[in-house]
Amino acid sequence: MSEEHPAGPDADVQELAGRLFDMARGGDAPALAQYVDAGVPVNLTNDSGDTLLMLAAYHGHADAVRALIERGADVNRPNDRGQTPLAGAVFKGEDAVVAALVDAGADATAGHPTALDAARMFGREDYLQILGKHPE
Repeated sequence: MSEEHPAGPDADVQELAGRLFDMARGGDAPALAQYVDAGVPVNLTNDSGDTLLMLAAYHGHADAVRALIERGADVNRPNDRGQTPLAGAVFKGEDAVVAALVDAGADATAGHPTALDAARMFGREDYLQILGKHPE
């Protein structure tokens, strides 16, 4: 009889997923791209509904955001709180990430609060211009 890993395959999968979410938070674009290219779902979510894209966007990693978008990441997928990657990037003031998401067709009116709401709340006229809207 062979001894199995005591934690089992589920623990291994959870460990890998945790590493992937850390890569997204840390902006490791090459590693994320390699894992997604090898079959990891590009829209993988954590227990809060955050995708790899959401985490990369929120933490300001434009290269990782672009790598995930190039591999089909859903730019409008909200987390469990209704927040989108674009709204998170606007909230954090991540200019390059906002530009990458807008270029990829992210919806400034999606989620709650929306990216437009966040731009208005923080008085970001520049973002309102990029998002194609003016303050109401």
